[in-house]
Amino acid sequence: MPDTVHHLLSVSHLLKHYNPLHSDGPFCMLRSMIPLCRAPRGTVDVLPEEQPYWGHVYHTATRLAKLYGYSRIDTPMFEEASLFVRGVGQATDIVQKEMYVFQDRGGEMMALRPEGTANVCRAYIQHGMHNLPQPVRLYYWGPAFRYDRPQAGRQRQFTHFGCEAIGEDDPALDAEIIELAWRLYQELGITDLSLQLNSIGDPNCRPRYLAALKAYYEDKLGRVCPDCRARFQTNPLRLLDCKVEGCQPIIAAAPPFTDCLCQECAKHFQELRSYLEALAIPYTLNPRLVRGLDYYTRTVFEIQPPEQAAQNTIGAGGRYDGLIEELGSRPTPAIGFATGVERVIANLKRAGVPMPAPARPAVFVAYQTAAARSAAVRLASELRRAGIAAVMAVGGRSLKAQMRQADATGVLYAAILGEEELATGTVMLRRMEDGQQERVALQDACQRLKANA
Repeated sequence: MPDTVHHLLSVSHLLKHYNPLHSDGPFCMLRSMIPLCRAPRGTVDVLPEEQPYWGHVYHTATRLAKLYGYSRIDTPMFEEASLFVRGVGQATDIVQKEMYVFQDRGGEMMALRPEGTANVCRAYIQHGMHNLPQPVRLYYWGPAFRYDRPQAGRQRQFTHFGCEAIGEDDPALDAEIIELAWRLYQELGITDLSLQLNSIGDPNCRPRYLAALKAYYEDKLGRVCPDCRARFQTNPLRLLDCKVEGCQPIIAAAPPFTDCLCQECAKHFQELRSYLEALAIPYTLNPRLVRGLDYYTRTVFEIQPPEQAAQNTIGAGGRYDGLIEELGSRPTPAIGFATGVERVIANLKRAGVPMPAPARPAVFVAYQTAAARSAAVRLASELRRAGIAAVMAVGGRSLKAQMRQADATGVLYAAILGEEELATGTVMLRRMEDGQQERVALQDACQRLKANA
């Protein structure tokens, strides 16, 4: 950390003394230290040709959320770091290794949000949503941040869509959340998915299971990874969440949590399963599924494509009945799920789900002479006001070059203004598909193009 601070102070010093009039000044040293024209590692640009995928996911997700009675909430992209330490868990990988933490100018420790549930719960408490009819159903869409090794389906800035239902412990609500997630992927066009399901109990039955799990691992600590040896002391349940290949055989033989469920948790889980069966949602019981966040209780689930792997899980969630109390409010049951949009899009591409072509302008407004340019500006503006997408030639190119640009743009029509059109108050409309042309009165151009474009 001291070396990093020193480096940042050095950069700050260079910027403070940068004189733009001296090209050989200290700023040249700074430029040589920073790679130019590249996105930060672990981030990607969403280019125009990718936008149809994003639009498809966004509109499908928000339509379904509203269909189920969920209302949108937007929370800040950064919060006090203590929110995630208390909510997500001090011993989790997110808090220990992945959070972006910084000190603001007021001396407060802040963190870019690594997930969305803790933020929503903070908002629920702060704005007195317990006074609303329960459960309060909320959905969100936006970026989150984790410092992780970038790989396929895992970036340091990613976009998540999530739903939270707060204020009720009915297993029917668990089924609702799972059905919403399941239908989301179905309606997006992703098939052959697997729903992995488990219950990890509550504070009444978890101590019994943790004792059994520690007894099982006690003579195996020499065969597990260093992180698992630390988890054995700090958070034994997360031994089952390890992704290291060498730990998998030990995890596979670990005692299942369902053997230790108390009567209430077992009843809750059985009712949930009956609702899923009534909804015809297939599921696989996975007694080793625990998820990587400390706030989960009872129901946990993951939705995975056929090639099951940690980075291929496209949606996951569970019940977190103790989180709001942990954040300082009264006990409030809740359940939710989230999905990584980048992973969803990767699966859409892998499945070859067709997307609509990006929308293109309908009309290209060209002009033959400098005198016609003002008329072209007015015509382009009138077309847009009429709801017709239009672009106008700029840069003083010849009409021939403008028409090449119109063809490359993929427009349906070119609207051409020249000396004759100015003299007669008309515009030449050329259909780009076959070159057919007609001259129409300027005041009729919008109506004619709206009818044909």
